[in-house]
Amino acid sequence: MKILVLGGNGFIGQAVCQKLAMNGHSVTGIGRSIEEARQRLPEIEWQSVDIGKLLQSDAWLAVISGMDSIVNCAGALQNSARDDVTAVQQSAMLALYQAAQRVSIKLIVQISAETEKSGAHLPFIATKRFADTALKQSTLPYVILRPALVIGRNANGGSALIRALASFPCFTPLIFHDHPVEFVALDDVSETVLASIEGKITPGSDFALVAPEPHTLAEVVAAHRAWLGLKPAPVLRLPEIAANLMALAADLAGHLGWRSPLRSTAIAIMMDGVVSGDIEKAGASAARPELLTLTETLSRHTAGAQDLWFARLYLLKPLIILTLSLFWITSGVLSLWSFAAAAGNLVPGFGPLGAELLTVITSLADIFLGVFILFRRHAIKAMLGMLLLSAAYLLAGTLLAPILWLDPLGPYVKVIPSMVLTLACLAIFNEC
Repeated sequence: MKILVLGGNGFIGQAVCQKLAMNGHSVTGIGRSIEEARQRLPEIEWQSVDIGKLLQSDAWLAVISGMDSIVNCAGALQNSARDDVTAVQQSAMLALYQAAQRVSIKLIVQISAETEKSGAHLPFIATKRFADTALKQSTLPYVILRPALVIGRNANGGSALIRALASFPCFTPLIFHDHPVEFVALDDVSETVLASIEGKITPGSDFALVAPEPHTLAEVVAAHRAWLGLKPAPVLRLPEIAANLMALAADLAGHLGWRSPLRSTAIAIMMDGVVSGDIEKAGASAARPELLTLTETLSRHTAGAQDLWFARLYLLKPLIILTLSLFWITSGVLSLWSFAAAAGNLVPGFGPLGAELLTVITSLADIFLGVFILFRRHAIKAMLGMLLLSAAYLLAGTLLAPILWLDPLGPYVKVIPSMVLTLACLAIFNEC
């Protein structure tokens, strides 16, 4: 069967693509950035497509032509520099349904969410609900799956944040420690999609995918801490105002292109707990797979050192980026503030006028790089610029004023840790 997977390059999408391909289906995955997914899953046919721009049914025809079924794993948590929630989850889906009816798609499997309980008023949930209703009202055969928090061997978003919280040394900082958190294994999500595609789940089904055992957030984090091989730690209960402050910072980062699991949408949902409605649970088809418990999910894959590294670096990543930004901006501002002294170091090699001109250029370059690393779409280029400019500073400085290597304030020596921190940031830049 020929299957199109929307958002095939994402956390859930890649698992679904792999499961379908392993079971003999011809799979095409689409997404905006597919280069890494293509390397990981070369058996999948990949197409670079921005779903948020396919807002007319005619635009979808070339994408879905020749397909038997469609699996929608695409989504956007919140409006940001990279995402338009209404375009991706509502407008594009309405256009897709119209196009799918024109070419007689046999089945659409929709990865949705609980839309009647936690955060029902939020754009993320409201657009999901709108699209689900439109799909039900169409003539298309469908299966709607509503997974809770998805936990898998790899981690992304909320599951990555749980690992990060679990890895804290000495204590575990939590805001909603006693709030209920329902989850489902990533393997179970992909297995249920496969069962839907192969007709083992009746078209017209709409149900939650939720592991059988309920947990609080503190219990889920504690289980992950044990999985990482760490001893139990006391919970440090943070006030809810901390959540609001973090959401503000995360939303700002979102406008700069960064996708944080602490954005206001996620916090608003977490305030009510990550739980599903009883109607969806009761309406589930008897044919769906037996779902794994939290213990079973974690025990399927033994954690290694790389998992602990990821968990601890996850929360350090924004701190590293912010540190680099402040370091470079401050360096440029201080050079302009102490202009005479900064230019004086360059006079022996460039003369008075050349020294002043070079000081202005390098100071503005420092500030420029420090600002642009905050914008995700420019961050890699900014970091490469930092490395090149740092190397140029050290080389030129060594040739013109080697004595400064012995300066007690270490103007040259301090550049080296900055370069190493930049390399570390480049190493952990990717999100999925």
